[in-house]
Amino acid sequence: MKQDKAVVVFSGGQDSTTCLLWALTQYQEVYTVTFDYGQRHIEEITCAEEIAKELNVPFKVLDMKLINQLSANALTRSDIAVSEGTGEELPSTFVPGRNHLFLSFAAVYAQSIGARHIITGVCETDFSGYPDCRDVFVKALNVSINLAMDSSLEFQTPLMWLNKAETWKMADDLGALEFVRTRTLTCYEGIRGDGCGTCPSCVLRQNGLTTYLEEKQGSVTK
Repeated sequence: MKQDKAVVVFSGGQDSTTCLLWALTQYQEVYTVTFDYGQRHIEEITCAEEIAKELNVPFKVLDMKLINQLSANALTRSDIAVSEGTGEELPSTFVPGRNHLFLSFAAVYAQSIGARHIITGVCETDFSGYPDCRDVFVKALNVSINLAMDSSLEFQTPLMWLNKAETWKMADDLGALEFVRTRTLTCYEGIRGDGCGTCPSCVLRQNGLTTYLEEKQGSVTK
């Protein structure tokens, strides 16, 4: 039996789109909230809006450009190159406080529309070293939010312990492998679908897809 209302923190990428498709099987009413934080590719918001419209779910954009004023990183500044982290150094694409703020504002939005569940596609298995994608952070923030708002909101993280191959499997199990592959935007260069093929996000996505398709083919031929 489907539960009542849920809000999906939505970017139009592989992970959040998979979460949205999953939420549609779990909840009677599903809403999406997207954040304009001055990201280098406005195409991300356009992509998210188009997917939400195609799946017939409400779409809301919140202005979070303040993040751009506070932090210099490759996702908000076009003059900073995309690079992976090395050793103790985080990737240049890490936006300090992003998930903290996104989940906090999503919680306020959820409470305003009477939704109890907030779904986010953060993942600790393939998280690129981002500290605000960790399970311990999400659980801690959930407690803090409920104390701050005197609420009983629940953060849901369906991808938390999945690697990228398993996330592709989840999309396939939902009957949406090609939808996720062709409609979403994960690429740091702002290219939909399979993307540029060379940025860290595209490499992670493609490696996961290749692994999943090989595993799927192997199970069929056994």
